[in-house]
Amino acid sequence: MKKILVPYDFSKVAEHALDFAAQIATKADCDIRLINVIEHPTADSFRTLGIQDLDPMEQVYIKQMIEKVKEKLEAAISDADYTDSKMSYKIQLGNPFHNIIDEITEEKVDLVIMGTEGADGLNEFFVGSNAEKVVRKASCPVITVQNKCELEPIEKIVFASDFIHTHDDFVAQLKDLQTMFSAQLNIVKINTPASFTSTRHDTKQMEEFVDKYQIENSTIDIYNYKNEEDGIRYYAEDISADMIALGTHQRSGIGHFLAGSIAEMVVNHSPIPVWTSHLKD
Repeated sequence: MKKILVPYDFSKVAEHALDFAAQIATKADCDIRLINVIEHPTADSFRTLGIQDLDPMEQVYIKQMIEKVKEKLEAAISDADYTDSKMSYKIQLGNPFHNIIDEITEEKVDLVIMGTEGADGLNEFFVGSNAEKVVRKASCPVITVQNKCELEPIEKIVFASDFIHTHDDFVAQLKDLQTMFSAQLNIVKINTPASFTSTRHDTKQMEEFVDKYQIENSTIDIYNYKNEEDGIRYYAEDISADMIALGTHQRSGIGHFLAGSIAEMVVNHSPIPVWTSHLKD
Protein backbone atom coordinates (compact mmCIF):
# COMPACT_ATOMS: atom_id res chain seq x y z
CA MET A 1 0.00 0.00 0.00
CA LYS A 2 1.41 3.38 -1.06
CA LYS A 3 -1.35 6.00 -0.85
CA ILE A 4 -4.38 6.66 1.36
CA LEU A 5 -7.00 9.23 0.33
CA VAL A 6 -8.96 11.10 3.01
CA PRO A 7 -11.93 13.27 1.90
CA TYR A 8 -11.68 16.13 4.37
CA ASP A 9 -14.34 18.74 5.15
CA PHE A 10 -13.16 19.81 8.65
CA SER A 11 -16.10 18.02 10.31
CA LYS A 12 -15.61 15.90 13.41
CA VAL A 13 -16.04 12.65 11.47
CA ALA A 14 -13.46 13.80 8.91
CA GLU A 15 -11.05 14.45 11.77
CA HIS A 16 -11.67 10.91 13.02
CA ALA A 17 -10.94 9.59 9.51
CA LEU A 18 -7.70 11.56 9.23
CA ASP A 19 -6.56 10.42 12.66
CA PHE A 20 -7.22 6.78 11.77
CA ALA A 21 -5.51 7.20 8.40
CA ALA A 22 -2.43 8.64 10.11
CA GLN A 23 -2.18 5.60 12.37
CA ILE A 24 -2.47 3.21 9.42
CA ALA A 25 -0.03 5.23 7.29
CA THR A 26 2.58 5.15 10.05
CA LYS A 27 2.23 1.38 10.37
CA ALA A 28 2.22 0.77 6.60
CA ASP A 29 4.75 3.51 5.74
CA CYS A 30 2.57 5.12 3.10
CA ASP A 31 1.44 8.62 2.07
CA ILE A 32 -1.82 10.39 2.93
CA ARG A 33 -3.61 12.61 0.44
CA LEU A 34 -6.35 14.92 1.74
CA ILE A 35 -8.95 16.17 -0.71
CA ASN A 36 -11.38 19.02 -0.13
CA VAL A 37 -13.96 19.76 -2.80
CA ILE A 38 -15.61 23.17 -2.97
CA GLU A 39 -18.92 22.79 -4.70
CA HIS A 40 -19.48 25.20 -7.60
CA PRO A 41 -21.35 28.26 -6.27
CA THR A 42 -24.76 28.96 -7.78
CA ALA A 43 -26.94 32.04 -8.00
CA ASP A 44 -29.15 30.55 -5.29
CA SER A 45 -26.20 29.99 -2.93
CA PHE A 46 -25.22 33.64 -3.29
CA ARG A 47 -28.75 34.83 -2.62
CA THR A 48 -28.82 32.88 0.64
CA LEU A 49 -25.86 35.05 1.70
CA GLY A 50 -27.76 38.24 0.84
CA ILE A 51 -25.71 38.82 -2.34
CA GLN A 52 -27.90 39.69 -5.33
CA ASP A 53 -25.80 41.10 -8.14
CA LEU A 54 -22.50 39.20 -7.93
CA ASP A 55 -21.66 36.73 -10.70
CA PRO A 56 -21.77 33.29 -9.01
CA MET A 57 -18.42 32.40 -10.58
CA GLU A 58 -16.79 35.65 -9.47
CA GLN A 59 -13.08 34.86 -9.34
CA VAL A 60 -12.29 37.01 -6.33
CA TYR A 61 -14.85 35.18 -4.21
CA ILE A 62 -13.64 31.77 -5.40
CA LYS A 63 -10.05 32.73 -4.64
CA GLN A 64 -11.00 33.78 -1.11
CA MET A 65 -12.75 30.45 -0.55
CA ILE A 66 -9.74 28.51 -1.77
CA GLU A 67 -7.32 30.52 0.38
CA LYS A 68 -9.44 29.93 3.47
CA VAL A 69 -9.62 26.19 2.84
CA LYS A 70 -5.88 26.07 2.12
CA GLU A 71 -5.16 27.79 5.43
CA LYS A 72 -7.30 25.28 7.32
CA LEU A 73 -5.76 22.29 5.52
CA GLU A 74 -2.25 23.54 6.29
CA ALA A 75 -3.22 23.76 9.95
CA ALA A 76 -4.70 20.26 9.89
CA ILE A 77 -1.63 18.54 8.45
CA SER A 78 0.69 20.56 10.72
CA ASP A 79 -0.90 19.04 13.82
CA ALA A 80 1.72 17.68 16.20
CA ASP A 81 0.01 14.27 16.17
CA TYR A 82 0.84 13.89 12.47
CA THR A 83 4.54 14.72 12.46
CA ASP A 84 5.40 11.13 11.50
CA SER A 85 2.96 11.11 8.57
CA LYS A 86 3.69 12.11 4.98
CA MET A 87 0.71 14.26 4.00
CA SER A 88 -0.30 16.37 1.03
CA TYR A 89 -3.59 17.90 0.01
CA LYS A 90 -5.63 18.98 -2.99
CA ILE A 91 -8.41 21.56 -3.25
CA GLN A 92 -10.84 21.27 -6.13
CA LEU A 93 -13.99 22.92 -7.41
CA GLY A 94 -16.80 20.62 -8.46
CA ASN A 95 -18.92 17.75 -7.24
CA PRO A 96 -17.53 16.00 -4.12
CA PHE A 97 -18.43 12.47 -5.17
CA HIS A 98 -17.17 12.75 -8.76
CA ASN A 99 -13.96 14.48 -7.73
CA ILE A 100 -13.19 11.84 -5.10
CA ILE A 101 -13.74 9.02 -7.61
CA ASP A 102 -11.55 10.79 -10.20
CA GLU A 103 -8.82 11.33 -7.60
CA ILE A 104 -8.80 7.62 -6.74
CA THR A 105 -8.14 6.77 -10.38
CA GLU A 106 -5.71 9.56 -11.23
CA GLU A 107 -3.56 9.15 -8.12
CA LYS A 108 -3.75 5.33 -8.03
CA VAL A 109 -5.11 5.41 -4.48
CA ASP A 110 -4.88 2.14 -2.56
CA LEU A 111 -7.33 2.93 0.25
CA VAL A 112 -9.94 5.58 1.02
CA ILE A 113 -10.69 6.43 4.65
CA MET A 114 -13.64 8.75 5.16
CA GLY A 115 -16.04 9.84 7.85
CA THR A 116 -19.78 9.31 7.78
CA GLU A 117 -22.54 10.36 10.12
CA GLY A 118 -24.93 7.81 8.67
CA ALA A 119 -28.20 8.12 6.82
CA ASP A 120 -29.42 10.99 8.99
CA GLY A 121 -26.25 13.06 8.78
CA LEU A 122 -27.32 16.08 6.72
CA ASN A 123 -25.10 18.84 8.06
CA GLU A 124 -21.63 17.94 6.82
CA PHE A 125 -20.08 17.94 3.40
CA PHE A 126 -18.80 14.42 2.77
CA VAL A 127 -21.20 12.42 4.89
CA GLY A 128 -24.45 10.61 4.17
CA SER A 129 -25.11 10.03 0.49
CA ASN A 130 -21.55 10.92 -0.62
CA ALA A 131 -20.09 8.21 1.61
CA GLU A 132 -22.58 5.69 0.23
CA LYS A 133 -21.70 6.64 -3.35
CA VAL A 134 -17.97 6.37 -2.73
CA VAL A 135 -18.42 2.95 -1.11
CA ARG A 136 -20.44 1.87 -4.15
CA LYS A 137 -18.18 3.22 -6.87
CA ALA A 138 -14.60 3.43 -5.56
CA SER A 139 -12.18 1.16 -7.40
CA CYS A 140 -10.19 0.55 -4.21
CA PRO A 141 -11.19 -0.53 -0.68
CA VAL A 142 -12.89 2.07 1.52
CA ILE A 143 -12.95 2.33 5.31
CA THR A 144 -15.72 4.45 6.78
CA VAL A 145 -15.67 5.68 10.36
CA GLN A 146 -18.20 7.42 12.57
CA ASN A 147 -16.21 7.62 15.79
CA LYS A 148 -12.63 8.07 16.90
CA CYS A 149 -10.72 4.84 16.24
CA GLU A 150 -7.49 3.44 17.61
CA LEU A 151 -5.39 1.06 15.56
CA GLU A 152 -4.07 -1.24 18.26
CA PRO A 153 -7.41 -2.45 19.73
CA ILE A 154 -8.47 -3.82 16.32
CA GLU A 155 -8.26 -7.53 17.08
CA LYS A 156 -11.52 -8.92 15.69
CA ILE A 157 -12.78 -8.29 12.16
CA VAL A 158 -16.22 -9.60 11.23
CA PHE A 159 -16.49 -10.77 7.63
CA ALA A 160 -20.07 -11.49 6.53
CA SER A 161 -20.90 -12.94 3.13
CA ASP A 162 -23.17 -15.25 1.19
CA PHE A 163 -19.95 -17.01 0.05
CA ILE A 164 -21.26 -17.15 -3.50
CA HIS A 165 -20.02 -13.84 -4.95
CA THR A 166 -16.54 -13.81 -3.44
CA HIS A 167 -13.62 -13.87 -5.89
CA ASP A 168 -9.86 -14.17 -5.69
CA ASP A 169 -8.98 -10.46 -5.89
CA PHE A 170 -11.49 -9.57 -3.20
CA VAL A 171 -10.28 -12.28 -0.82
CA ALA A 172 -6.66 -11.21 -1.40
CA GLN A 173 -7.61 -7.70 -0.27
CA LEU A 174 -9.49 -9.12 2.71
CA LYS A 175 -6.45 -11.16 3.77
CA ASP A 176 -4.24 -8.07 3.39
CA LEU A 177 -6.60 -6.23 5.75
CA GLN A 178 -6.39 -9.04 8.29
CA THR A 179 -2.59 -9.08 8.03
CA MET A 180 -2.31 -5.30 8.41
CA PHE A 181 -4.12 -5.43 11.75
CA SER A 182 -2.86 -8.89 12.80
CA ALA A 183 -6.50 -9.57 13.61
CA GLN A 184 -8.73 -12.59 13.93
CA LEU A 185 -11.22 -12.94 11.07
CA ASN A 186 -14.67 -13.84 12.39
CA ILE A 187 -16.42 -15.30 9.36
CA VAL A 188 -20.23 -15.31 9.58
CA LYS A 189 -23.27 -16.20 7.53
CA ILE A 190 -26.40 -14.23 8.44
CA ASN A 191 -29.39 -16.53 8.12
CA THR A 192 -32.72 -14.77 7.53
CA PRO A 193 -36.30 -16.03 7.04
CA ALA A 194 -36.22 -14.67 3.48
CA SER A 195 -33.06 -16.58 2.54
CA PHE A 196 -32.97 -19.51 4.93
CA THR A 197 -30.36 -22.23 4.49
CA SER A 198 -29.50 -25.07 6.79
CA THR A 199 -26.69 -25.03 9.34
CA ARG A 200 -25.20 -28.05 7.61
CA HIS A 201 -25.13 -26.21 4.26
CA ASP A 202 -23.71 -22.99 5.69
CA THR A 203 -21.02 -24.67 7.77
CA LYS A 204 -19.81 -26.67 4.78
CA GLN A 205 -19.81 -23.55 2.61
CA MET A 206 -17.71 -21.55 5.08
CA GLU A 207 -15.30 -24.42 5.74
CA GLU A 208 -14.71 -24.75 2.00
CA PHE A 209 -14.13 -20.98 1.80
CA VAL A 210 -11.52 -21.11 4.58
CA ASP A 211 -9.79 -24.13 3.02
CA LYS A 212 -9.78 -22.73 -0.52
CA TYR A 213 -8.16 -19.43 0.49
CA GLN A 214 -6.03 -20.85 3.31
CA ILE A 215 -7.35 -18.33 5.81
CA GLU A 216 -5.64 -18.55 9.19
CA ASN A 217 -6.59 -17.18 12.60
CA SER A 218 -10.30 -17.35 11.85
CA THR A 219 -13.62 -18.58 13.21
CA ILE A 220 -16.87 -19.48 11.46
CA ASP A 221 -20.34 -18.82 12.77
CA ILE A 222 -24.00 -18.64 11.78
CA TYR A 223 -26.19 -15.81 13.07
CA ASN A 224 -29.97 -15.77 12.76
CA TYR A 225 -31.75 -12.47 12.31
CA LYS A 226 -34.65 -11.00 10.36
CA ASN A 227 -32.42 -9.10 7.91
CA GLU A 228 -28.78 -9.16 6.88
CA GLU A 229 -27.74 -5.59 7.62
CA ASP A 230 -28.96 -5.56 11.24
CA GLY A 231 -27.76 -9.13 11.73
CA ILE A 232 -24.22 -8.12 10.75
CA ARG A 233 -24.19 -5.18 13.15
CA TYR A 234 -25.68 -7.12 16.06
CA TYR A 235 -23.34 -10.07 15.54
CA ALA A 236 -20.39 -7.66 15.58
CA GLU A 237 -21.75 -6.12 18.76
CA ASP A 238 -22.32 -9.52 20.40
CA ILE A 239 -18.72 -10.66 19.88
CA SER A 240 -17.26 -7.18 20.63
CA ALA A 241 -15.77 -6.88 17.13
CA ASP A 242 -13.54 -3.95 16.24
CA MET A 243 -14.25 -3.74 12.49
CA ILE A 244 -16.65 -5.09 9.87
CA ALA A 245 -15.51 -6.20 6.40
CA LEU A 246 -18.00 -6.52 3.53
CA GLY A 247 -18.16 -6.86 -0.21
CA THR A 248 -20.26 -4.42 -2.20
CA HIS A 249 -21.60 -4.18 -5.74
CA GLN A 250 -21.22 -1.35 -8.28
CA ARG A 251 -24.87 -1.42 -9.22
CA SER A 252 -26.68 1.84 -9.87
CA GLY A 253 -30.11 2.94 -11.04
CA ILE A 254 -32.95 0.41 -10.98
CA GLY A 255 -30.53 -2.47 -10.42
CA HIS A 256 -29.26 -0.88 -7.24
CA PHE A 257 -32.80 -0.07 -6.12
CA LEU A 258 -33.98 -3.67 -6.57
CA ALA A 259 -30.88 -5.40 -5.20
CA GLY A 260 -29.95 -2.80 -2.62
CA SER A 261 -26.59 -2.83 -0.92
CA ILE A 262 -26.23 -4.42 2.49
CA ALA A 263 -22.76 -2.85 2.75
CA GLU A 264 -24.09 0.67 2.28
CA MET A 265 -26.77 0.16 4.92
CA VAL A 266 -24.20 -1.19 7.40
CA VAL A 267 -21.93 1.78 6.63
CA ASN A 268 -24.79 4.13 7.50
CA HIS A 269 -25.38 2.65 10.94
CA SER A 270 -22.25 0.92 12.22
CA PRO A 271 -20.52 2.55 15.22
CA ILE A 272 -17.30 0.66 14.41
CA PRO A 273 -15.21 1.06 11.23
CA VAL A 274 -16.49 -0.68 8.10
CA TRP A 275 -14.12 -1.86 5.36
CA THR A 276 -15.67 -2.45 1.94
CA SER A 277 -14.35 -3.61 -1.40
CA HIS A 278 -16.01 -4.59 -4.66
CA LEU A 279 -17.38 -7.96 -5.60
CA LYS A 280 -17.79 -9.10 -9.18
CA ASP A 281 -21.40 -9.64 -10.20
